[in-house]
Amino acid sequence: MDIRGVLYVLAAASMWGMIGVFTKYILAEGISALEIAFWRAGFAWIIFVIHASFTRELKAHRSDLPLLLIFGVVCVTTFYGSYQLAIRDAGVALAAVLLYTAPAWVAVLSCLVLKERMTPLKTICVTMTLAGVACICLVPRLMSGGDLNLNTFGLIAGLVSGMTYALYYIFGKKYLYKYATPTIFVYALPAGALPLLPFVDFHEKTLTAWLLLLALGAITSYGAFSAYYAGLKRLEATKASVIATFEPVVAATLAFALFGERFTLSGYVGSALIISAVFLVVLASRNPKSAPTAQPAEQS
Repeated sequence: MDIRGVLYVLAAASMWGMIGVFTKYILAEGISALEIAFWRAGFAWIIFVIHASFTRELKAHRSDLPLLLIFGVVCVTTFYGSYQLAIRDAGVALAAVLLYTAPAWVAVLSCLVLKERMTPLKTICVTMTLAGVACICLVPRLMSGGDLNLNTFGLIAGLVSGMTYALYYIFGKKYLYKYATPTIFVYALPAGALPLLPFVDFHEKTLTAWLLLLALGAITSYGAFSAYYAGLKRLEATKASVIATFEPVVAATLAFALFGERFTLSGYVGSALIISAVFLVVLASRNPKSAPTAQPAEQS
């Protein structure tokens, strides 16, 4: 496994970790969560189209168009929608825990779809990441006596968000590896954004709001997905998903630096578990036997 793959995915996780910072500032501008999701996809699509035009990567095989559209609906529309519903009905903390069940979903789906072997190291790393996220997001709320609001619909929506988030890895590794990242998202982003349109209430925006939305799309979608798929071409899906779980650590660090939000003791324990899992994957990457079974075309 190429160490560059690890660095690419860490870069993607760092950019994804900035989503909360941008969102907090944009929400303060009076823009709703679903409108933020719509513009995030829309601006990222424009940038991917420009990129693909310059690199002549606009074309996709006609036979692959249905798959690209399905990828957009599943991994943009369904993911964004289910996560918002989970936050509404299960609360932010539990929704975040359920979202980061993604490494477990990836591990299972990788065995079933990609035929990757579920090694003891993978099992340990997945367990550590799930425990780490629970310590960051769930334990503080339990200790403070917060209501977890464990209703069935919220629970199902949260699990769906984790599974659809995991499908980014499976689609990319199994079906879309032959395309450059810009080509994939030229088709997937509009397919995912358009179904959100009926649920969006558009608001007037200041120049600051437009710039924040543009930065959100450019960094957390265009930049993050470009780095992530470059990494996924060099890593097994399960290992990539574990490394990407570094995202909540980045988000919490930025929240502390910018907004004064602090970890509880359990939060520091959770961060240590996640970082340790990432380091285990990095160390395993030095083992030549852990290389992917197939090497897709290089990321452009």
